Amino acid sequence: MPFKDNPIGIFDSGVGGLSVWREVARLLPCEDIVYFADSAHLPYGERSLEEVRAFSEGITEFLIGEGAKVVVVACNTASAAALYSLRERFPIPIVGMEPAVKPAVSLTKSGRIGVIATKATFQGLLFQRLVERFGQGVEIYTKACPGLVEMVEEGLLNGKEAEERVKAHLEPLLEKGIDVLVLGCTHYPFLRESLEKVVGPGVSIIDPSEAVARQVKRVLESNGLLREERGKGRYSFFTSGEPERFRSILRLLTGLEGPVFGVRWEGGKVSKL
Repeated sequence: MPFKDNPIGIFDSGVGGLSVWREVARLLPCEDIVYFADSAHLPYGERSLEEVRAFSEGITEFLIGEGAKVVVVACNTASAAALYSLRERFPIPIVGMEPAVKPAVSLTKSGRIGVIATKATFQGLLFQRLVERFGQGVEIYTKACPGLVEMVEEGLLNGKEAEERVKAHLEPLLEKGIDVLVLGCTHYPFLRESLEKVVGPGVSIIDPSEAVARQVKRVLESNGLLREERGKGRYSFFTSGEPERFRSILRLLTGLEGPVFGVRWEGGKVSKL
C-alpha cells in the first residue's frame, strides 16, 4: 500500500516526459519523483500498440517496485496504447496523457484545430473518443511528425535547422487555416521556441503538461497521498539506454545532473544494472 512519503513515478519513451516532470516538480516541490526513460525502445510512435502496452506494463511494475504511490504515463503514445489496461492491472492511481482537444475547441475562433502527435497516438482509442466527445462543430486536422522526437532526444531544439524541420511538418496544417495547435507528444514542448516561430502569433499552442501536473495533485489529494510540506523533494532517473547520454540531455533540458541509473530489459521485465 502506498504512503504519503513514497515517490511519484513518471515514465516516457525517452526525455519527452521531462516536460511533464518539470511541471509536477514545480507544482509539488516537496514530492520525491522517480523518472524512467525507456530509451532502448525509442521511439514508441512507430511501434505497434501491443508492443508499447507491454513496455508500459513492465515499466509500471518497475516503478511500483521503487515504491511509486502514483504512476504518470508521461507519453501520449503509451497512454493511447496502455492507459486503460494499466488501470485495470495495477492497484495504484495511474495518470495519463491525452491530446488537449477539449480546451482547443473552447479556444478556437476559426473552428480549425491542428493536432500533432505520433502515428500510434492517433491510432489509439483514447484519441478517437476525445474527437467524438469534444470535436463536434469544428474541423480537427491531425499530423504525425516522424523525426521530431529524435530531434529532442538529440538536443536539437532551436535554430535554423530545427525550424526548417518543424516547418515541413506544420505547413499542411497552417494551409488549412488552423488557429490552435495541440501538442500531442510530450517531447514537443521542448521545441516550443521553434514552433512559435513557425506558426506565428496568430496560432495558439496548447501544451497539456501543466494540466497533467494539476491532475496529479488532485489524484494525490483525493487518495490521501499528498506529502506533508517538509523540505524539497528528491529526484532520481532511470534509463534503459546509455546513462551518460541521458545525463547530458537531462542537463540541457532541466539543468539537473541526476542521479541517473541504468536498467535492462529481460523477459519483459526491468532490472537494475
